[in-house]
Amino acid sequence: MMRHFWESIAFLFETYLLIPFEELRFLEESSWTFSNTMNWLFLFIGMMAIVYWIRQLNGFNQKGEEDKTITAHSFL
Repeated sequence: MMRHFWESIAFLFETYLLIPFEELRFLEESSWTFSNTMNWLFLFIGMMAIVYWIRQLNGFNQKGEEDKTITAHSFL
């Protein structure tokens, strides 16, 4: 019974959910840039998350809300 469950999940991913990635793989022969669109998208999202995180840290630092005492973290 469990084998059928896992095989159905594999069938779902192989036949339907991974089709866009198969198309990107075949696109590599004609255009490297377009075939790596998912990589560029994830890179852009990661860069935006880092910028947001640094801005938040800077805001807390300017407001003086950050606890900088030596006992602020247990591992110190």
